[in-house]
Amino acid sequence: MFQTMHYNGTREENYQLLIKQLAALLEGENDQIANLSNASALLNQFLSDVNWVGFYIWKEGELVLGPFQGLPACVRIKSGKGVCGRAAAEKQTQLVEDVHAFPGHIACDAASQSEIVVPLFKNGELFGLLDIDSPSKSRFDETDQIYLEKFARMLEQYI
Repeated sequence: MFQTMHYNGTREENYQLLIKQLAALLEGENDQIANLSNASALLNQFLSDVNWVGFYIWKEGELVLGPFQGLPACVRIKSGKGVCGRAAAEKQTQLVEDVHAFPGHIACDAASQSEIVVPLFKNGELFGLLDIDSPSKSRFDETDQIYLEKFARMLEQYI
């Protein structure tokens, strides 16, 4: 059974513990929806100052909403459109300090001010994206990017 934890270490130590928790949640389970659901819930309880944590799945040339924590979201996003669409097109993490300054930003939640989007891959192909929004500008930094990419690499083993 999962229990909410208080993370008392450095940011790096806390992220390392988070990744270990993810591994424990995923061990022995191969259902994609279950694993993405638990991953979004785990991140939502771990991260402070966020208003949306979830996944978009790459299907037939567009991103389709997957498991998430937060307010209802955009259901479909075309490649190249908004932060998520750019991450899908470039297959690279997008770290955006101010979404309102991002050309073509799609405002699914008007409260969102900053965003990080990490691509997920399966068998070398784009599978989908981890998308996290914050109501604060400049919420995410390089440390978040490094460890959220590690989180994504762990998750990829179970999708």
